[in-house]
Amino acid sequence: AQVEPHFLFNTLASIDHLIETDPARASIMQKNLIALLRASMPSMREANAQATRDLGKELAMIRPYLEILKVRMEERLQTDIRVSDGLLSAEFPPMMLQSQVENAIKHGLEPKAEGGSLTVSAEIVHGNLAVTVADSGLGFAKADTAGTGIGLSNIRERLALLYGGKGSLAVTPTPGGGTTVTITIPYVARTAPEPD
Repeated sequence: AQVEPHFLFNTLASIDHLIETDPARASIMQKNLIALLRASMPSMREANAQATRDLGKELAMIRPYLEILKVRMEERLQTDIRVSDGLLSAEFPPMMLQSQVENAIKHGLEPKAEGGSLTVSAEIVHGNLAVTVADSGLGFAKADTAGTGIGLSNIRERLALLYGGKGSLAVTPTPGGGTTVTITIPYVARTAPEPD
């Protein structure tokens, strides 16, 4: 349920079209769809069973998702993931990062004729983990696709339940156009790797 049906159907339709026109790109897209589904299926189960998992697992869903979109959007999408290996074991709530990346694409970059760039980064700030999704899209609530804000409200509620006043979600304009969303939570490194 977390993988939006329209994204799944659009991706399958794109693969079908590319099989006829560009089999090599169809293969790349199909492999990334398989990687995305493989990474997200355990996440959906874990999201119900536990409050957090590691940031590396969340990025394992983001990477193939972005690769699929790069095949679809071509030169209209540039991506950059800036997360050091040392932060991959940091605890992070399931599906929060995925939803912010999806919002950046859907509301910021896809509606912009020339597309743009998306950067995912993570850093430690005053003992907290700050995970940021920044895009050079149309800007917050400026696209015809602008949502109702319920998704952001839900994330704020989840952060409050998990971390009290120690978790936050900040939405700010990106310098030069676009939106920056930063989720900040207490930094906790997992001591044992998660099972696949």
